[in-house]
Amino acid sequence: MADIVIAQTTSDDEGQARALARGAVESKLAAGVHIDAPLTAFYWWKDQVETAREWRISFMTTTDRLPELEVWLHERHPYDIPQWITLPVTGGSAAYLAWVAEETTRGV
Repeated sequence: MADIVIAQTTSDDEGQARALARGAVESKLAAGVHIDAPLTAFYWWKDQVETAREWRISFMTTTDRLPELEVWLHERHPYDIPQWITLPVTGGSAAYLAWVAEETTRGV
């Protein structure tokens, strides 16, 4: 079975978050995507602390599809340096993990 990962980014625009989510699923780069409710982010940017309202976008994908998803996302993301982190999935429902693997490879 393929190794499953959750890749995450954020967006300060809900419409953009939804477009990234839908596009990744339609492109078979992710089997599914979750968009979390707005959160408040604090971070350093250009020598000052910034605050923003953002939506966290979590892509369920495989390690095989991850490099293509990363390139795809960076081509479409409006941030200069978008957050991009990946979290390994070390367990879970065998049926769900198989579904993620199947949906990211079917028709590719």
